[in-house]
Amino acid sequence: MMITLNTPVAFNDPLPDEVDVVVIGGGVIGIFSALNIVRSGLSVMVIEKGRIAGEQSSRNWGWIRQHGRDAAELPIMMEASLLWEAFDKEVKGRTGFKRVGVMYLSQTEAAQAQREAWLSIAAAHGVDTVALSSTQLKQHIQQDPRAKNTWVGATYTASDACAEPWQAVPAVAELAHSEGVLIRENCAVRTLDIEAGQIVGVITEAGRIRTSQVVVAGGAWSSLFLRRHGINIPQLSVRASVARTAPLQSITTASFADKKLAVRRRNDGGYTLALTDSHDHFIGPDSFRLLPKWLRTGLQNYHEIRPWINEIANSPDAWRVQRHWSADEITPFELTRVLDPAPAKGKVKVMQQRFAERFPQIGIPPILDAWAGMIDAMPDIVPIVDRVPDLEGLIVATGMSGHGFGIGPAFGRIVSQIVNKQESQHDLSRFRFSRFSDGSQLEIGPNV
Repeated sequence: MMITLNTPVAFNDPLPDEVDVVVIGGGVIGIFSALNIVRSGLSVMVIEKGRIAGEQSSRNWGWIRQHGRDAAELPIMMEASLLWEAFDKEVKGRTGFKRVGVMYLSQTEAAQAQREAWLSIAAAHGVDTVALSSTQLKQHIQQDPRAKNTWVGATYTASDACAEPWQAVPAVAELAHSEGVLIRENCAVRTLDIEAGQIVGVITEAGRIRTSQVVVAGGAWSSLFLRRHGINIPQLSVRASVARTAPLQSITTASFADKKLAVRRRNDGGYTLALTDSHDHFIGPDSFRLLPKWLRTGLQNYHEIRPWINEIANSPDAWRVQRHWSADEITPFELTRVLDPAPAKGKVKVMQQRFAERFPQIGIPPILDAWAGMIDAMPDIVPIVDRVPDLEGLIVATGMSGHGFGIGPAFGRIVSQIVNKQESQHDLSRFRFSRFSDGSQLEIGPNV
């Protein structure tokens, strides 16, 4: 099920001499961008250094949620939810899309009040989020009276959904390929080809492609690639560990999370488990370089981030990773085709324990496998989706901050509109490239 370097290459199109647009990165953002671009009438090629959806796009929780979104993201996410349903029909159900609902559970009255504060945002946009009392919650989730962890209430969005990440993005990639998107896996873009401040092509390890527009959707690798060209964004990465249980009795069909545990019912009858209060940041040179941008966010979320010295060789911010290279040199992207960090084994045990505390009728859930992914994050917990002002033809769509899977279809449509220089129906000012350098005050979004 996991997409790794051992997954066979599915797409190996020859490089064309020229296309209208090159998309760097075959994750959820890159694939949906390419599909929308080709449907707009332009030619496009996706270049992926490893495997389609090989990194965070297949390693996430699989939630497709409007619930709790940043106010600027919410209208985009509402569109994305509808698009997921439509694309699932186009690929004949292969994304695993289901409208199951999302619940945020509260263990104290104070926490419940914080959850309910978001209801005004939901109401302003017509989202069906409601507050649930402890009595109402019992109609949605089966909890044994012996449970050590109970909830006083919840907020619930019945229209929210989920999908199976490891199969969803490859299925959409097949759809895009069938409609004319060229896709090449196991091929890294080494550098942009620039003349007089204008993109004229890309140099890959397999040769050059002429193009006037490039979309960088490289996830955790975007910052390293852009810095090679003198373009700086304050993106860092955190490791998130996830586990898959064996099939278990049903406790609810909804996806849910409280302050410490997130749970999603899978199509195979098991559950996807993750910790909501613990992510790992591997300290590297960028951690110090970007500290002024991240200090406020780090202080606000210090209890959720576990710092480690970066020992993942050739990861985007490893101490010895190459940061400058020429177009004829092997790059870090070729040395690490698929970033496949080991999950934190201790955290998997904590997931099991917390699950058992909440559901003693099941007990310690057997784990079939566990994995980890590197989340590309921005200091304000929302992405950059914009043209780069100082380099004509370059568009950046990165820093999804753990929310990219669900919102991917809509940001893919927005990227296509940017490529075609069309106005979006959404206010995109929150996601502008310049917000970290134009003197704007940092507005930190919800970290959920």
